[in-house]
Amino acid sequence: MLSTESRIEVADLLHAAEKGFAPLEPLATLYPGIDMVDAYEIQLLNIRRRVEAGERVVGHKVGLTAKAMQEMLGVSEPDYGHLFDTTELHEGEPVQCARFLLPRVEIEVAFVLGADLPGADCTVDDVLAATEFVVPSIELIDTRIKEWRIGLVDTVSDNASYAGHALGAARVRPEDIDLTAIDAALVINGERAAEGRSDAVLGHPARAVAWLARTVDTFGVRLRAGDVVLPGSCTKAVDVRPGDHVRAEFSGLGTVSVEFV
Repeated sequence: MLSTESRIEVADLLHAAEKGFAPLEPLATLYPGIDMVDAYEIQLLNIRRRVEAGERVVGHKVGLTAKAMQEMLGVSEPDYGHLFDTTELHEGEPVQCARFLLPRVEIEVAFVLGADLPGADCTVDDVLAATEFVVPSIELIDTRIKEWRIGLVDTVSDNASYAGHALGAARVRPEDIDLTAIDAALVINGERAAEGRSDAVLGHPARAVAWLARTVDTFGVRLRAGDVVLPGSCTKAVDVRPGDHVRAEFSGLGTVSVEFV
């Protein structure tokens, strides 16, 4: 475990890497004693920094929901990060690739809450009852660690590698769609780059949202009405470059697209 001073140093390094476009060596190399408690505290230091600078938290994301990713990083549960109003992406507004270090995209069935979720006892049924609608989404991820050589403490410290999110125009109530059987495709420049299904997210994407509600409750945080929750990707993440047109397609749910320049 790190000292308070070392946690602040790591948070400052990650912040500087994001602003200065200079990625870091893996954090366990720089700070061999770092653990998961440190990682979440470091994440929160930079969340507070952004809020104090005027940004607004608009929701949360869940990462590492795919079994393959958990096995790759040697973990048995997901992680989470925060979404900001300043990093919302919009269809028709080009995204500057130069703002990011190593950008990748994932596609997700996003949840928009219409009511607050309970905390420690939150269930899938609670999530479905509180969800106003689900929407197609693209998550932009990035890393402040060199060459994506990340471990769990890296991605958690780095706000779960979050960089931005785009929501599609479709609005579907959860009772009007089978959330475990939505076919998803990531299309880049007209070619299918990845395919998957919504049940790749812990068997049911609402299960990831319930896990998140229970987990953040331990930090005194609740998921509130109006929050956007990204539960995890239906497909693998794919690199993006200037000139790429990215489109997410979901059966029964609609599409969302983003242009990178």
